[in-house]
Amino acid sequence: MLFGEYPFLERFGRAKDAGFAAVECWWPSGEDLALVELAVSESGLRVTGLNFDAGDMPAGDRGLLADPDRQTVFRENVPVALGIAGRLDCRHLNALVGLRLPTVSLEDQLGLARGNVAWAADQAAAQDAVILIEALNTFENGPYLLSSTKAAAEFIRSVGRPNVKLQYDVYHMQRMEGNLTTSLRKHLPDIAHVQVADSPGRGEPGTGEIHYPYLFRQLEEMGYEGYIGLEYRPSTGSSLASLSWLPMSGRSGEIGAEALTLDSV
Repeated sequence: MLFGEYPFLERFGRAKDAGFAAVECWWPSGEDLALVELAVSESGLRVTGLNFDAGDMPAGDRGLLADPDRQTVFRENVPVALGIAGRLDCRHLNALVGLRLPTVSLEDQLGLARGNVAWAADQAAAQDAVILIEALNTFENGPYLLSSTKAAAEFIRSVGRPNVKLQYDVYHMQRMEGNLTTSLRKHLPDIAHVQVADSPGRGEPGTGEIHYPYLFRQLEEMGYEGYIGLEYRPSTGSSLASLSWLPMSGRSGEIGAEALTLDSV
């Protein structure tokens, strides 16, 4: 979601110039996938996470794998996404489970999603990759199937695959449930990736109600060792200006264990 003022393929270089060593991105819908890989290679960045195709996100789609009429599209995308991830040495792939459908029972939808995630996880295991499951807020995303940390964690356990983990988005969970540090501590064994934005405006940390210095200290004390994805909309109108909250490393000049989220919408 950062450097959205530039064409998608330019964002990797912009992130590198801003001091980042790693990025993550949504599925690059509409982009030439070979050119995406080339842009990553030329930037020298590590891609820490890639979303599977989640449908037409601007139109409201939030995943395909719980829709019986569209699961084929998801399954066709899995080997393509895994191929890109393998070539880029990306080990985390995020699978949005989708929206509640009034024509299908909740039990059947969750069962369909569970089967599709298990199938994708089995394919991912061959390249030591992890499938991430994320809870989203329903204020902006409609009737998303997993809208709480508890629901997402229960879903992960029900899939029964060791390489299915939780992507914990601080912004979404502040909107839905609050109690962030308690929730993070309780579910830390299941969490493989963390994303941040402030609430309620989804701007950079420091523009809303979340006390991020405290939260980051708590994550460190809990022993979280993964990346933190900056999935926010710059309040300044300039992605580079919005990074002023983030201290630079005194040793390397690089921004540390954070990864930009670059989307293509």
